[in-house]
Amino acid sequence: MTNAEIAAALEELAVLYQLDGADRYRVLAYVNSARTIRTEGSSVEEMAKNGTVTDLPGVGKTLEEKILALIDTGAIPAAVKLKEKLPAGLIEINRIPGLGPKTVRRLHDELDINTPEDLRAAVEAHEVMKLKGMGAKQEEKILAGLDRLEAEPTGPQRKRLDEILPVAEELVGVLREHPSCDRAEIAGSARRKTDTCHDIDLIATSDSPKELAAHIAGYKSIANAGNPSDNGVKLETHTGIGVDVRIVAPDAFGNLLQHFSGSAAHNERLRALAVKEGLHVSENGILDDKTGETDRFRTEEEVYKRLGYDYIEPELRENRGELEAARNGTLPNLVERSDIKGDLHSHTTLSDGRNTLEEMAAAAERLGYEYLAITDHSASHGFGNHVTADQLWQRIDEVKAFNDAEKKSKGRIRLLAGSEVNIGLDGSLDYDEDVLEALDWVIASIHTSFSNDEDKMTGRMLAAIENPHVDCIGHATGRLLNKRDPYPLNIEKVIAAAAETDTLFEINGSPQRRDLSDIHARMAKEAGVKIVLNTDSHATSSLGYMDYAIATARRAWLEKGDILNTGPWWK
Repeated sequence: MTNAEIAAALEELAVLYQLDGADRYRVLAYVNSARTIRTEGSSVEEMAKNGTVTDLPGVGKTLEEKILALIDTGAIPAAVKLKEKLPAGLIEINRIPGLGPKTVRRLHDELDINTPEDLRAAVEAHEVMKLKGMGAKQEEKILAGLDRLEAEPTGPQRKRLDEILPVAEELVGVLREHPSCDRAEIAGSARRKTDTCHDIDLIATSDSPKELAAHIAGYKSIANAGNPSDNGVKLETHTGIGVDVRIVAPDAFGNLLQHFSGSAAHNERLRALAVKEGLHVSENGILDDKTGETDRFRTEEEVYKRLGYDYIEPELRENRGELEAARNGTLPNLVERSDIKGDLHSHTTLSDGRNTLEEMAAAAERLGYEYLAITDHSASHGFGNHVTADQLWQRIDEVKAFNDAEKKSKGRIRLLAGSEVNIGLDGSLDYDEDVLEALDWVIASIHTSFSNDEDKMTGRMLAAIENPHVDCIGHATGRLLNKRDPYPLNIEKVIAAAAETDTLFEINGSPQRRDLSDIHARMAKEAGVKIVLNTDSHATSSLGYMDYAIATARRAWLEKGDILNTGPWWK
C-alpha cells in the first residue's frame, strides 16, 4: 500500500470524525499525520510492519494500530463504523469548495440532505438560502461546486509543482549516480515548471539500459514498478506519483527530451510548421522528405537549429508565440535566480509568521539579498494575530534600529518597514494615512469576502490601486491551486488601472498560489506594468519559494528589466 493511499484513508477518517462532531484537536491530529505520511519518501507500510512508524512526527501508538489494520484488511475499523453511521454521500458533498464538514452536517440535520443529488434539488428549490448564514450567492457557489464534482468525480488528479519537482529531482539524481548512466534529465510539465503536474517524465541514456531501469525501480521511494526493459520502466512512488522513465541511445537523446518536454500544443505546432518544409518531427528524430533520411541529435539545441529556430527555454514551450519569436530571433532573455536582489513580502511572529524579524533578516542575508520587506498582516485580514497601528509604529522604529546597527557593523542586508494591508469591502485600507505614509512599502491584498461578484471585487481592487499609499497588489486573484478558484475579477481593467497609476503587481511565489499566473503576468508586462517577485514567506524556510516566483515569471516571458526587485531598493 502506497503512502498516498494510507494518507487518503486517514484524511477520509478525519472528515468522518468531523462530520460526526468529534473534537477539533482529534481531527487535526489525523489531518497532520496524513500530511506527514503523504510526503514521507520511504514506505510507511514497511515502517509500520517493522515497528518504526511511530518515529514519524505525530504518529503514535493509536495511529500505528489504525495503519496496521488498514494494511491488513484494507480498511480502518473506526472509518467502517462511521460510514455505517453516516450517509455515504456526505463525504462527496464535503468535497465541494466552501462546504466544510460543519456545514455539510448542518445541511444533513436541517434539510435531510444525504447525497449530492439531494443537495442539488434543495438548491434548485431555494431551500438552502433559507438557512441562517446562507443566501443566493452561496447557492450559486454550491451549484458550481456540484457541476465540478460531476466533472471530476475522483477529485483533482494533478499535483502542485512543489509536490512533484523535489521528487523528480531526487529520482533523476538516482539515475545519474549509476555507473551506466550517460545523461539523465527531467522532462514533461515539471521541466516547463507548470503550476501543476500529472506525473513525472525522466529521460536517460545508458550503455546498459535495462540495468539502469532496474536500478531506479529498486529505489527506496518506489512503491510499484513495471518490468524494467531496454526502453525504460514505469514506476509509482510511495507518495502516489506516477513516473515514466524512458531510456534511449545517446545520439537520440535530444529528440526524446524535446518531445517529452512538451507541451503538446508546442509540439503540435512545431510538427505542423516542419511538415510545410518537408520535415517530419518525432521522438525518434527528424525525417527529411528530400533525402529520406532521419537525423537524430544528442541535444535539444541541435533539434531546434535543424528546424530553423533559436533554442527555446522549456518554460516558454506552450504555443504562445515562442516558435515565431525563435524563428525571428526575438525570444526574451528570461530572468534568472541570480538577478533577484531582495524579497518584498514576508511575515514575522508579530502577525502569523514563525520566525522573528532578526531571524528573517539573517536568512535573507544568507541568500545574498540586499533588502527584505517585513510585511506583517494588518488588522482586518481575518487570520488573527493582527498588527495594531501602535504595534506598527513600534515595528517601524525596530526596523530603523536594526538598519542603524547593521550599517555600523557593515552588514549587507537592509530591512524595509512594510505591511500587507487588507483591502476592505469598499476598497478601503487598514491604518490611517500617517501610518501608511511612514512605511517603506505597502502591499494591498484581498483576504476576505471572496463571494462578492465581479463588479464589487474589481471595484475593491481599483480603489486600492488608486490609493497613493499602495505600492503593490499582492496575490491579485486570490487563487489557491487545487483548493480555491480565483475570485471573480476583471483582470484587464485592473491591469490597465495599475499601468495608469504605476502600481506594481507581485508574482507570489508560494507554490500554493503562484499568483499572478503566467498568463496574467504576461498581460501585465504587455500593458507596461512592472512586477516584483515575492515569496510571502511565513518562515525562514519559505524564502526559497522565490524559485517558484521565478518559474512563473519565466513562463510569462519576463526579463530582468520587467521586474523591479532585480535592482537595488528604489524608493
